[in-house]
Amino acid sequence: MRKKHWYAFAFLGWMVFVTFSSLYSFKDSEISNFNIPYADKVVHFTFYFVAAVLGSLFLNEINGEGPKRIKSLKILALSLIFFGIIIEVIQEIHTVYRSGDVFDALANGLGVIVGIIAIFTQFQRLRGLK
Repeated sequence: MRKKHWYAFAFLGWMVFVTFSSLYSFKDSEISNFNIPYADKVVHFTFYFVAAVLGSLFLNEINGEGPKRIKSLKILALSLIFFGIIIEVIQEIHTVYRSGDVFDALANGLGVIVGIIAIFTQFQRLRGLK
């Protein structure tokens, strides 16, 4: 029987959404009328937290339990952090309406780290219940 990879679709869809949202200009939309301090950093953190959680669930779907899990989570974390940095560089170099920000990249990285820790802790807790 063919295995369904729901988390794979969710993760890839989320990454497309994050990429689009990071490179599209929302200047003329109603969203830009809200002025909440540091809301941008919270959004960056949330985008990458969710990406880390979905990516972890996707990798768990593929690898299951075992030593591959730790290695794949490390690779996922580094890849997402690198992706966040690349997006910030692209915003700075290739868009007129966006600018790269070191603090956005830090918020991205923090979201990844907290997401990986949260999902790893959850995996460990669930494994202890078996």
